[in-house]
Amino acid sequence: EGGWIFCFGSQTPWNTHLGGEEDYDLYYTDASGTKNAGTAAKGITAMTELYWENTKTANPYHYGYNQEVEVKADGSYVLNKRYAMGKGTWEMAKVFGDGKTALYGDDGTNVFLVMFVADAVNDLSAGTLYAQKFTQTNADGSTTAEGTMSWVKLGHATEAEVKTLADTLTFADIFDYLTPTEVSEGADTTGYTIIKAGHTGKEYLKLKAGMEKAAAFLEPRRYASMLGATTEWNKMEGIAIDEASKKAYMAISYQDKGMLQDDSFATDHIRVVKNNCGATYEITLASDQNDTDGNAIDSEYVGVSIMAPVGLVGEEIAADAVGNTCNPNKIANTDNIAFSEKMRTLFVGEDSGTHTNNFVWAYNVDSKKLSRIASVVAGGESTGLQVVDNMNGHSYIMSNSQHHADFTGTTPADLKAVLGAQIDKYDANFGYIGGMPGLK
Repeated sequence: EGGWIFCFGSQTPWNTHLGGEEDYDLYYTDASGTKNAGTAAKGITAMTELYWENTKTANPYHYGYNQEVEVKADGSYVLNKRYAMGKGTWEMAKVFGDGKTALYGDDGTNVFLVMFVADAVNDLSAGTLYAQKFTQTNADGSTTAEGTMSWVKLGHATEAEVKTLADTLTFADIFDYLTPTEVSEGADTTGYTIIKAGHTGKEYLKLKAGMEKAAAFLEPRRYASMLGATTEWNKMEGIAIDEASKKAYMAISYQDKGMLQDDSFATDHIRVVKNNCGATYEITLASDQNDTDGNAIDSEYVGVSIMAPVGLVGEEIAADAVGNTCNPNKIANTDNIAFSEKMRTLFVGEDSGTHTNNFVWAYNVDSKKLSRIASVVAGGESTGLQVVDNMNGHSYIMSNSQHHADFTGTTPADLKAVLGAQIDKYDANFGYIGGMPGLK
């Protein structure tokens, strides 16, 4: 089937690449409204023409999965779509040191945080999928969200089971639904669950008999919302792990939309104020946890609480002389994150429309010191962040940049002209900060 919209990735404990397939349009249906459904239709048409040359129609349930790549010593490779980890708009997944537990973020509007617990060590082909439920403990209208986490079990499946479901089912096979037009014209909504998942609009869904597993793995975001999990996070990006302290870090690029206090909708787990500069959240992990049904979760790395350290929260400002609308001395719009156990440092790469130049930052989790360590070409995004503590006696901080000269709307016209004349828009940089001794 090929792949669709590859995003960030990570390295598993068994030395394979695990990359996110960030399907951000194919999940819309008629239940999402005419405009959104049209977006999905255009995406399916594009894939049908590109991959299949109109010989068959692309299937949206074949895309939006984590993909694992094993590179062998002779340069050959084995690629597996990890269907058992569920379909979504995955930025990336990070596997913990147990070789079984993975935490991953869903990039978009009204999205969710997912945990996968594999049946066997170093094998992502079968396991149990959970969705986070957030309970806010700080005041409504706070600057950032702080609270406890519990986990809703969505289901258990093997890769083969989910692949068969993806091959044979459509959205209409899994759910009865009402379109927004039908609802506005007075259709009977009795028995339908009203959700906001994947966009800010309401969807009216009713699970068909026997479709629990299909919903859990082909439509986990919608199903999670129906079961009471939190689908209000916004622009969830990278995940990083501090194994020694049993902490995980989750990037929220823009704190907006579903995260804002909304008294107009019955479900409103996250109730904070808008921050266009975003924040990176810290999750505390623990063992011996149960899911919301009271059943044990077979992992030592279960998120139990979440907050945003002050040093990882962006700050909005009025546009300055070069067009920054977030404080350039603080992180804005975190995208990639990576953690170095040896340096005790969280590295952060920006993808912002609020800094004229995006930066790479280093945040020491013990001292709380924040240092700006790199700047990318104006208008470009910092991507591909990776930290190597020791390779042949040296440490490396790797990053790259893309879409140079994609200036913010507040960048002054004269500055755009000067910078634009010096920038190759079709160039992309890849490099590393070296010269550091290896850390043991």
